[in-house]
Order: sequence, then structure tokens, then C-alpha cells
Amino acid sequence: MRVHHLNCGTMRPPLTPALVAHVLLVETDTAGLVLVDTGFGVADVADAAGRLGPGRHLIRPVLEPRETALHQVEALGFAAADVRHIVLTHGDSDHVGGLSDFPHARVHLTIAEARALQRPLTRLEKARYAAAQLAHGPHLVEHSPVAGEAWRGFPAARELTEIGTGIVLIGLPGHTRGHAAVAVDAGDHWVLHAGDAFYDQRQLTAAGRVPLPLRLTERCFAHDWAQVRRNHERLSELWSSQDPGLLLVNAHDPALLRHAQGRAQGRTQGR
Repeated sequence: MRVHHLNCGTMRPPLTPALVAHVLLVETDTAGLVLVDTGFGVADVADAAGRLGPGRHLIRPVLEPRETALHQVEALGFAAADVRHIVLTHGDSDHVGGLSDFPHARVHLTIAEARALQRPLTRLEKARYAAAQLAHGPHLVEHSPVAGEAWRGFPAARELTEIGTGIVLIGLPGHTRGHAAVAVDAGDHWVLHAGDAFYDQRQLTAAGRVPLPLRLTERCFAHDWAQVRRNHERLSELWSSQDPGLLLVNAHDPALLRHAQGRAQGRTQGR
């Protein structure tokens, strides 16, 4: 499978370096195109206040039409209908805004995250999910990673055979009730998209201090902070292994996005 690494939503929070919305576009042989997350969508650009609400003042999205997944899919020569599946790490507004641009796609997520989207329980859940982004009624396909097998030390993982081989949904709760990571087999390596399980690679490497506003944001938006810390520890172990067969990325670190794009471009030129 060929994997494209897209930025579908630059954000400029106060006192914090610019963030990205790292989205994977996967070309499969049998299931058309698959997106991992969507970033912001066309409707978010047109009506930020109505779609994103007051939370937009915290993340301060740029909302550039050319950054939407739809525009980038079309720029690669595909049509919106070619995106047949979308796999979500979780349901925050900077991850699901583009769902309405692909209304016929099946949207895969954990059962726990689907429940949180449909029936938010805590004050944080009621504030973080933007109902307007789901008003088009996406076709949700719920999965239980707990019913699957282990994947590289993560105890709850499920291959999404409904899509095909080589796409694995990994339960990684903590940031949200049903947060997940998504692993994609890119041929000579796996891409592990950790979503918001960590915000900045320095959290895994101790190579420099993460900006305080970013650390505070992660803490404030955590559904279960103790679990987030445990996720950091496991992901740090993966990072330290320096496995050439694994590319670890997340949703918001621009340096990880640039590295992944460079690696993908190098593979393309080497063919």
C-alpha cells in the first residue's frame, strides 16, 4: 500500500509553535482510498464559528482550503468517492472535520469512542466534540480492539479485515475515552499513527523540553492522564528501539510530518 502524509490543518495556538493535523492517505489494491483521520474540512473553512465553536480560539486553526483532505485527494488525481473508508484515532474537531467531505465513506473507530461521540458523559467530552461536524450522519463502523490480538507490545489490536490486510486499529485510550492508534503496512515498513497519544516527539526522547503551553494543553484535554503517561512510556520504548521497519508519527508534530514526507518521497524516487 502506498501511504501519503498530508497536513490537513495548520494550527497556531498562543505561545506555541505551529502544529499540524497529520493525516494518512492510503492507496489500497482492493478497498480504494483510506484516510486515517481527516483534519479540518471544507465546511469548517466556510463556517468556523458554527462548526468549531469557541474551541477554535484555543487552537487557532489557519483553515486554508488547500489544506483540506478533499483538496489534496483531488490534487492527486482522485475523486471524493474514491475514499471508501476513514479510520479515526478519535473524535476531536481537528480530526473529524473532513468527514462530511466524504459522506459515502465508512468511518471506523473504537466502540468506546463511538459511545463518547454519541453520548458524551463528562464536562470535557461535552465540550470537546463538535456535533455540527457529525450532523451529516456518517456511517460509523464500531470495533473492539480488546477482542483482537497484541501488536508490538500493545495488548489490544484488531486488523480491519473489512478494509483489507495491513491496517490495524490499536486501542490506546487516555487522550479520549476510546482513543486509538492506527498501524498501516507500507510494504518495507509499518507506519504507526499514534494520534494524540503524544503531542511532541521530545516527550519520547527527552531531547529538549516541550513548550509549557503544549504540555498544559495535553494535560487539560486528557480523559485519563495516568493512562496517557503509560502510553508515553510504551511509545518511548518503541522510539528507542530505532526499528527501521517502523515509522512512528503522531497528529500534531510538524517535524515528524516532514520526516515522514521526506521518507515517502525518497521511496517514490527510488522506484
